[in-house]
Amino acid sequence: MSALQTPPIVIATRESRLALWQAEHVKALLEARGHSVQLLGMTTKGDQILDKSLSKVGGKGLFVKELEVALEEGRADIAVHSLKDVPMELPEGFALACVMEREDPRDAFVSPNYPNLDALPQGAVVGTSSLRRQVLLQALRPDLKIEPLRGNLDTRLRKLDEGQYDAIVLAAAGLKRLGLESRIRATFDPTAMLPAAGQGALGIEVRSDRQDLIDALAPLAHHATWLTVAAERAVSRAMGGSCSMPLAAHGVLAGGVLQLDAAWGDPDGQTPLVRAQANAPVTALTQAEALGEAIAQRLRSGGARGVAPAHNA
Repeated sequence: MSALQTPPIVIATRESRLALWQAEHVKALLEARGHSVQLLGMTTKGDQILDKSLSKVGGKGLFVKELEVALEEGRADIAVHSLKDVPMELPEGFALACVMEREDPRDAFVSPNYPNLDALPQGAVVGTSSLRRQVLLQALRPDLKIEPLRGNLDTRLRKLDEGQYDAIVLAAAGLKRLGLESRIRATFDPTAMLPAAGQGALGIEVRSDRQDLIDALAPLAHHATWLTVAAERAVSRAMGGSCSMPLAAHGVLAGGVLQLDAAWGDPDGQTPLVRAQANAPVTALTQAEALGEAIAQRLRSGGARGVAPAHNA
């Protein structure tokens, strides 16, 4: 049956500039393979609640929920997500059908006046609403004043340019995808500023009973990225991780061996940063997840405090 005779694949997407770029990227790749594709733009609760930190209002799942409802009701067929925004446990009936090749997973230092973190004066104000970035920044520069920063990428940059912050920390991937690489003054070494699980990777979610879509998306998957982020997400899942947990996990796959690093911090600064690392041969998702679970156990043994995983959250 030709693409003309089949209904189009409808992509549910948030309407931020970055989310639309991601959806358009997937649309172009699917169209190049002969599929007809449409976008369904949506505003999520995560986009609407800007006066509170995500950790206090339900976590990054707020960016995903409305898109899942559109899939469930049949208004959309697939949803494209920044994988670091996707909860570790998907609701019953949903599946991650595809993980695409990763963009730069590092964090970026953005500032109009200072070239890097070391150049900031004592007590400088740095903007981020990520507890992970907060604890890692505090470990690197305990003197800094970390202030909340919400909003989409353009809003965050505008607040910086208005002088509300001396610097802000953003994902390098988002800046690069939107052609804003020139705003990056420095990228953090991932060993010093460990990225979030899945940072820089795109995941595509479907209803788990839509084998037709799973087959259509298979050519877009990047096996090495999928293995790596599966290990990272397994650390977070085993710790009960969400954006309300100051947890980092970052893997590098080379020569069939996955090196996995993770860190947990106390946002109140009462206990030092807990770090763990290990490597193992990894060729299958089950091996990747086992490595992630082993790293989570090492974090707990080192004093990290996890929470019981919340299902469907």
